[in-house]
Amino acid sequence: MELDGRVVVVTGGTRGVGAGIARSFLEAGAEVVVCARRPPLEPVAVQGRTASYAALDLRDPAAVREFFEGVGLRHGRLDCLVNNAGGTPYRLLGEGEAERHARVVELNLVAPMTAALAAYPHLREAHGSVVMIGSVSGTRPSPGTAAYGAAKAGLENLARSMAVEWAPEVRVNSLVLGMVRTELAHLHYGDEAGVAAVGATVPLGRLAEPADVGAAAVFLASGRAGYVSGASLLVHGGGERPAFLDAATVNKGS
Repeated sequence: MELDGRVVVVTGGTRGVGAGIARSFLEAGAEVVVCARRPPLEPVAVQGRTASYAALDLRDPAAVREFFEGVGLRHGRLDCLVNNAGGTPYRLLGEGEAERHARVVELNLVAPMTAALAAYPHLREAHGSVVMIGSVSGTRPSPGTAAYGAAKAGLENLARSMAVEWAPEVRVNSLVLGMVRTELAHLHYGDEAGVAAVGATVPLGRLAEPADVGAAAVFLASGRAGYVSGASLLVHGGGERPAFLDAATVNKGS
């Protein structure tokens, strides 16, 4: 298969988007290690192949360095790091102290940098790559998740700088995600009617599935993207229809 013999780490790979990414790499033939603070409810597996799991708090730099040393010792190499772990609760800026918002930045920006720095010596030896999982929240206003949006904007810029500093041995790219349907989608969009209504706002007519993200991540990690570095690939179904088009009283033709 496409990534036979390759070793991939997916942070936050035990559920949702991260599990979908891990399954896509398993399907492509890679050996996959998923890490998170809590184990998956069931093993991350597909087609008879299973990802290994390691408990890890990405906000603990010493533990992160120890984890990647262990991956190198057990597997003998590391070909790709997918920095997927992250997230945020909905919280308006005025409803939380600066320290609470700073923790969101720590998880979504500082932790991926910590992981990438710890993985770098192994990736450099393998001429591997890093895939940052970004968000459209980092490209537009993000009310209610402002710290998250700021962190994702910083992550995309960090990836571009890494791509320059670490070339030619290590490629670094970003996937900029729109809305994704996961097992937690109801927390963001409501019941099935809400999910369908939100999906209808996307030009392609639906939310992304985790497998859509996984396919894009596999591409960026593969030889087919061998000349792609410092890039941001939009995985958002065409984006969002500008609100003013629906508010305007002219040009209503389809």
